[in-house]
Amino acid sequence: MLVSETTRTSYRRWFGVIAVTLGIFSIVTTEILPIGLLSPIGTSFGLSPGRTGWMMTAPGLVAAVAAPVITVLTARLDRRLMLAALMVLLAGSDILAAAAPSYWLELVSRVMVGMTIGGFWSIGAGLAVRLVPERWVVRATAVIFSAVPLGSVLGVPAGTFLGEQAGWRTAFVVLGFLTAGVLAALLWSVPPLPPLQVTRLAVLRRLLTLRGTRTGLLVTCLIVTAHFSTYTYVGPFLRDVSGVPADRISGLLLVYGVAGLVGNLIAGTTVARHLRATFATSAALLAAATLLLPVAGRSTAGAGVLLVVWGLAYGAVPVCSMTWFAAAAPEAREAATVVFTSSFQATLSAGALVGGLLVDSTSVSTTMLFGGSVAALVAIALCRLGRHGLC
Repeated sequence: MLVSETTRTSYRRWFGVIAVTLGIFSIVTTEILPIGLLSPIGTSFGLSPGRTGWMMTAPGLVAAVAAPVITVLTARLDRRLMLAALMVLLAGSDILAAAAPSYWLELVSRVMVGMTIGGFWSIGAGLAVRLVPERWVVRATAVIFSAVPLGSVLGVPAGTFLGEQAGWRTAFVVLGFLTAGVLAALLWSVPPLPPLQVTRLAVLRRLLTLRGTRTGLLVTCLIVTAHFSTYTYVGPFLRDVSGVPADRISGLLLVYGVAGLVGNLIAGTTVARHLRATFATSAALLAAATLLLPVAGRSTAGAGVLLVVWGLAYGAVPVCSMTWFAAAAPEAREAATVVFTSSFQATLSAGALVGGLLVDSTSVSTTMLFGGSVAALVAIALCRLGRHGLC
C-alpha cells in the first residue's frame, strides 16, 4: 500500500517534534551534567565544590540575557536555521569542555552553553503549534517538555557513569557527537519556519506588566532558587554526608531522574485544571525532601527515598511554570517562552551561586536546609495567593 504524501509529511513533522525534543535533551544534559561530575571536575582543576559550581552559574546567567537578546535580534530569521546554528554552537561547547586545559576555558564553554539555552529554548519550546495539527499540539508540547526530566533520567546518570568509568572529559565528547546527530535530524525533519509573530522588546515589556506574569516570575524564581541551591551540590552531599561510594552516585541520580519523569507526567495530567494546587504540592514535597535530607539522608537507603520524593516534586516545576506564563499571555507564546527561559535560567544561576557560597562557608547540609526553607515559603505563598484569588 502506498503512503500518501500527506501522511509522509505528517510523519516527518512528528519526527521534527522528536528532533526538537532531542535538541532540548542534549541541552539539558549538557547544562546539568556537572552536577553529577562536580567532584572529579573539581579535583582535576584543584577547586572547591563551591568554585566548581560556577559551571552551573555561568550558563544560567548567560542564558537569562541571551533568551531575549537572541530572540529579538533574530526575530526575522527562519526558526529552523536558528535551531541548527544553536546546535552547532552546543557541539562546539561540548568539544571545548572535553579539551579545556584550564578552568577559565571550561567556563568559556559554559558561556557557549548558556547562549544555546537562551536561544533554543525560547524558539523551540513553542514550536509544536507549527509542526503538528492543532488537535495534537498539547501532546506534542508535552513530548518536547519531557526532554527536561529525560535529561535527568538518562542524560545525567549516563554521563556520570561514563565519567566515572572513562573520565569526565569523555562524557562531554559523547555529548558532542550526540548533538551533531541532533543537528542532522533537525535539518532533515523540520521544515523551513519563517517567523510568524515577530517578538519585539515592546511585546516583552507589555508581558511583564501583567499581574499573572509577575506572580509567575516570583514563584518561579523562588522555587528554582530552592532547587538549584541544593541539587547542584547533591553529589558532594551523597558522598560526604550519606556515605555513598562514588561509583553508586550515578545510580541514585538515575532514581531521582526516573521519579522526575513520573512527576512530569503526573503534572501534565493535573496542571490544566489545578495549576496552583499542582505547583503548591510540588513546592511542599521539595521542601520536605531537602529539609529531611540532613537528618534522614545519612544512609544510602534514606537518601534514596528522599531523592524519589525530590524527583517527583521537581519534575512538575517546569510544566507548572511554563503553563503559568503561557496562560498569562496566550496571544504571545514565543514571548511567554522567552520570559520563562530568562527567569528560569537567571534564578538557576543565582541558586547555584548561593548554594556554593553556603557550601564553602558552612556545610552542604546547611545548603539543604536553606533550599528547603525557601521551597516551604513558596508552598505557603501559593496557598495564600489562591485563597485571595490572585492566581
